[in-house]
Amino acid sequence: MTEHHLDLRTAKIPSEEAVIAERERLQYQRRYLQTLRTTIYALIIVAAVSVLLATLFLPMLQVAGTSMEPTLSDGDIILLVKTGKFETGDLIGFYYQNKLLLKRVIGGPGDYIDIDEDGNVTVNGELFDEPYVTEKSLGETDITYPYQVPENRYFVMGDNRTTSIDSRSSVIGCIEVDQIVGKVILRVWPLKQISLIS
Repeated sequence: MTEHHLDLRTAKIPSEEAVIAERERLQYQRRYLQTLRTTIYALIIVAAVSVLLATLFLPMLQVAGTSMEPTLSDGDIILLVKTGKFETGDLIGFYYQNKLLLKRVIGGPGDYIDIDEDGNVTVNGELFDEPYVTEKSLGETDITYPYQVPENRYFVMGDNRTTSIDSRSSVIGCIEVDQIVGKVILRVWPLKQISLIS
């Protein structure tokens, strides 16, 4: 068995400055790792809260199709706010056959909707002001006017009246309150077109 002896005459004892420097290096390393861990935990918490908020209160989605032109275009990214109150003119997102559609509220429960051959819309006998529509059209419709909106439902139409399939067609019909995800409040993409939606 070999014995190892430490020869104190040849062993290098570090200087006091080297010991202090090594202690400071180890303390810095501990602080760095602690800061890194704290930062990672904070980022995870922020990400989780953001996902939760986005899911529960502020869903974000990308527009597909042209039924809301010129207000929204294919590829735009928008922000919705979850709410239970909707007024005529509000832009809403709702589920229809596992798809999320975007349309504008034209009338609420009990309202009478009428659309003439030229595409002019009246709600409860008054001409509905629609500055967002560039081309009026009766569009694809198979319902009888004037049409009364059933209880707990909303009559919705796309801004692109010639191509939009909406409440004018019995295929979609009036939207139940439970189908509605929320109200569109903001376009966030493309960046040069960030704007509040009305």
